[in-house]
Amino acid sequence: MAPTLADLLPAQPPPTLTPETLEQAPVLMNAWKLPAVAVLRGGEVVGVVREEEPDLLSEGPVCSADTSLETARTNLAGFPALAVERSGPFAALLTPADLAPPAASDLAAQIWNALGEADRDLLTCLSAALPLGRLALVGGAVRDALLGLPPLDLDIVVVGGDVEEVAQKSGLPFVFHPAYRNATLSLPGTPGRAADLVSARLERYPAPGASPLPHPGTLAQDLLRRDFSLNALALVVGESGPELHDPAGGLDDLARRELRPLHATSFTDDASRLVRGARLAARLSLQASPALLAQVPQALAVAAQTPRLDAELRLLLSEPRPGQAAQTLIDWGAGALLPLPAVKVLLALDRLSQRPAETVYAAGLLSGVSDAAAWEQRLALGSRPAALLSRALADGYAAPGSAEAMLRGVLRPEAYVPLTGRDVLKLGAAPGPGVGAALAYLAERRRLGEFGSRAEEEAALRAYLERS
Repeated sequence: MAPTLADLLPAQPPPTLTPETLEQAPVLMNAWKLPAVAVLRGGEVVGVVREEEPDLLSEGPVCSADTSLETARTNLAGFPALAVERSGPFAALLTPADLAPPAASDLAAQIWNALGEADRDLLTCLSAALPLGRLALVGGAVRDALLGLPPLDLDIVVVGGDVEEVAQKSGLPFVFHPAYRNATLSLPGTPGRAADLVSARLERYPAPGASPLPHPGTLAQDLLRRDFSLNALALVVGESGPELHDPAGGLDDLARRELRPLHATSFTDDASRLVRGARLAARLSLQASPALLAQVPQALAVAAQTPRLDAELRLLLSEPRPGQAAQTLIDWGAGALLPLPAVKVLLALDRLSQRPAETVYAAGLLSGVSDAAAWEQRLALGSRPAALLSRALADGYAAPGSAEAMLRGVLRPEAYVPLTGRDVLKLGAAPGPGVGAALAYLAERRRLGEFGSRAEEEAALRAYLERS
């Protein structure tokens, strides 16, 4: 059966205007990032207002939900939008982005084949659970598959269906989040791996940095509300095989390895996107677009009003190269978000042959701040990084390759491995109390800064033992 407009429709109609409220068109379109808005009188569509001409009411075609996509595309030609009615009432206003044909089929097959068999089976099962609407894999998994990287967690968008019902039909354990009507499914296999099942939606931000307010939307609208163009790619799953959709030009940006925000106010809406962008750029060797760099001052202006920014800084510490991600922020002119003295420490940790644990990076970050307790609380680091930093700065024994030894080697490259109880015993200290006394003697002189090397410790110990 040929696909129809019914498969594209959101769960609820989008925001609309009346002839009496036309003056609100610019505000409404800007708030919801809409290119056009339908104008209704008594529930009937009388025209469309476009972003380019917000004062002009234009005519446009109206179709029923059972119209085929091919016919709808023909009807839309030359018009800014297509109004759709479902059994009479207005249901949606579709734009060229909603009705655009899929991108190259070979790329869709590449993404599909990059997924594991269990993931493909899950997507097929979830798609079959939708009597109407459509289901799409979006975001990072699609992007990474195109880059030849293994997809990790799955972000799945449901259009026109009930997420909780779809999650139940998956047969997997899940947690439902009523506020945004999303569900997190626990995937079998790798512990902690999950699939986020979300309702396609529009969003508006009541204030810079505030949590967005959702409204049901189409797939294209959901993709265009996101952060960067290369995260606005979708693999639609259906009976006719996977289709790749690219309403924001993400494929071209991916080919250029360029990171481009989707809107001129992306970072004003959510300054944490700047940190997320730096994480992506460092991980995937991406370059910032001019549009991204132009928005950095906007992000800095609202950073203090964006609680999610601290969560993104915490996630930066879990990147493969946290120091490089931090340096990227500095290169973009956003060094004010970081304790700058700590960046050199993070970069030095990046250069170690073995990647340190996240706790080591967190301790390295704390090494560059004057108020470690405040940063510990802001980033929800817990007490372990501060305790590790304290041990690394002390003179106690640190086993080679341990977290303390890694951090100490970066913070105090001149530090050496002090003598242990076994060492002083070998050098002639009497067993039992004699070893303890020798270690206490060395620790006190070490605290006074009298030793610069292990050899100096050994010489001092020999002199001490001769006097004892």
